[in-house]
Amino acid sequence: MAATSSYPPPPPFYRLYKDYLEDPKCAPEPPPLIQGPYPLFGATYTTDVMLPSLEDQGVRQLYPKCPNIDYKKELRSLNRELQLHFLELTDVLVERPSQYARRVEDISLIFKNLHHLLNSLRPHQARATLIHILERQIQHRKQAIEDIKRRREEAQKLLRESLQTLDGH
Repeated sequence: MAATSSYPPPPPFYRLYKDYLEDPKCAPEPPPLIQGPYPLFGATYTTDVMLPSLEDQGVRQLYPKCPNIDYKKELRSLNRELQLHFLELTDVLVERPSQYARRVEDISLIFKNLHHLLNSLRPHQARATLIHILERQIQHRKQAIEDIKRRREEAQKLLRESLQTLDGH
């Protein structure tokens, strides 16, 4: 009787890495980086880091197309609109169940706009996170420097006291 496992066996190419710990040069080179479009799970993706516009995706944009957009205001507005459309959907489902498809499409459009607006904030979020991390590192280093200075002063004080004790004898 064969042993069963809840996990499938590893792919056979793991054997290429068996001597890696003994000789790191024996491992094969990693595959080259993917450039441009590539297929994944039946959809085509690209390595471009630019966020495509909603129009490029074939979706109607519900918020203004100005460069200085007030994200908080627009997110709140879309959220209120989403709540309104959700209430309308519940009303339609109770009163006219056959007409729900249009309401679901409207809700889907709002979600796509919310998602796009949030994704456009990702660079700001990354920058703010990096700033926070760097500020914390600076704070930790300043504390470490202060601790080193304090300990140095304590050591110098102990040395002075030791010298005074030795001179006194």
